[in-house]
Amino acid sequence: MAAVLGQFLEFHPIHGTNVQLDPTGTRATRVESFANGICFSRHPLSPGEIFLVEIEEKELGWCGHLRIGLTAHDPGNLQTVPEYSIPDLVDLGNSWVFAITRSHNKVVEEEEPPAGDDLAGGHRLGRGEPEEAPAEQVNSRPKMFFTSPHLCIDTIYIPMDKLIGRSRPGRYSHILDDLYKMNALPPTARRSRIGVVYVPKAPGLADMHIIINGEDMGASAKGISTSQPLYAVVDVFAATKCVRIVQVEYGFASLQTLCRKAIQKNIVHRMALDWLELPEILKNFCKYE
Repeated sequence: MAAVLGQFLEFHPIHGTNVQLDPTGTRATRVESFANGICFSRHPLSPGEIFLVEIEEKELGWCGHLRIGLTAHDPGNLQTVPEYSIPDLVDLGNSWVFAITRSHNKVVEEEEPPAGDDLAGGHRLGRGEPEEAPAEQVNSRPKMFFTSPHLCIDTIYIPMDKLIGRSRPGRYSHILDDLYKMNALPPTARRSRIGVVYVPKAPGLADMHIIINGEDMGASAKGISTSQPLYAVVDVFAATKCVRIVQVEYGFASLQTLCRKAIQKNIVHRMALDWLELPEILKNFCKYE
């Protein structure tokens, strides 16, 4: 089942006190401190619809990184936005948030909990808090190029085109792009793309998946009730300074996207775009997307 969705994704005007949104509502910057950086999607997500952000800026001197997840709380009904997504928002219930770390984001499946031992309607498998994984675990992580045009999670198909981060154009950009494709760079690096999506399972229930540079990290929360609308949560926390929403096209690609793909297919790497007689706005679109 492929989600055919057309809504333009934006951040909700309700957000943490240290967050500043750009005029389009698609870029969120934490302007001071390291906390009070929680943002929400403006509208609830649909099943199989990914809320994808790219890390644009980082800030040295802080410990911790981006946090992302889902909440059943309507941001417009919150009396105050919590200071932290973990644990403050999660402790409100009906919220499932995962902390992105440099090397330990794959979810390790646990045994099913005893009946009644759940958390706000969903069993959270992991938050990603451990900052470093054992060397043997990191080295055993599979490295592969993504050749399929879609990322498949059960019956959900997400176009791969926008899921993978891309380096800033430069002499070695084609090498860095390959590292993003293999998910070999730290997920917390600039221009990494991180998304959250929920996948329907049993009637009225869904699993939350975190996607990092086109790779599914597994179900980080299971058994989430879909009886209430689910909003995306993005906590621009600590070392993560600024993120922007990446719009994902479902169904048929737009003419703009088809033109970009045709141009990219016939050049060696993105620096070669500067040699083409094309409008600057089209060059930039091909470079960065």
